[in-house]
Amino acid sequence: MRMVAAVLAGGTGQRFGAGMPKQLLSLDGRTLLEHCVAAFEEAPPVDEIIVVMDPGHATRAEKLLRGYRKLSGIIAGGATRTESARNAIAAIRAAEKAAGNAAGDDCGVLLHDAARPLVDQRIIADCAAALRAGAGAVGVAVPSSDTIVVADGGAMRHMPRRDTLLRCQTPQGFRLPVIARAHELARADPGFTATDDCGVVLRYLPEVTVRVIPGSERNIKITYPRDLAIAEALLKADR
Repeated sequence: MRMVAAVLAGGTGQRFGAGMPKQLLSLDGRTLLEHCVAAFEEAPPVDEIIVVMDPGHATRAEKLLRGYRKLSGIIAGGATRTESARNAIAAIRAAEKAAGNAAGDDCGVLLHDAARPLVDQRIIADCAAALRAGAGAVGVAVPSSDTIVVADGGAMRHMPRRDTLLRCQTPQGFRLPVIARAHELARADPGFTATDDCGVVLRYLPEVTVRVIPGSERNIKITYPRDLAIAEALLKADR
């Protein structure tokens, strides 16, 4: 199975408040985007990388990513993360069709948020191995250390068992026909909303089991300035 990693870097970083996309911010001498691409470049199971980028920053991304052998292209992102994921899926499908694999059965897709620059090789390898072993979809997750409560109208309504709750991370992996079909069904649903791609599969292809791959507390998401400081500390601790 050919494995394609798509780094989703189309966001504008409004919540971060840096005046530029957070994926272009520096972390230990490299941008978050470079950290992500380098992780997949170094991963033996990954054959190809594409980057989904806001068109206004594509030229900067091209300059930053020169020299990465597995990088096959930088494509335009959409107005939302879902649209960026769909653009990546469409590009991968087109490439597979051009290569004579129109069904895409022999292609695995790893969708990764550029806001997670510390993804490690074990996670990438485990996702790829699960797909190659026959899984249709895989999600990376870690146990919740906090008690989670369901609230409505300012009042607690339900407290799920903590041992059943996980926090999702990326990458999320799929066989290409699975994620392509799930997004086709989602696009046709006017009530569609989703925050990640495993959620799309769970809703529109309930017959597909989404395997859980253990994540890492180190695989943090950079959302606010304090998260960048935490990532810096984690990298320093590795030295």
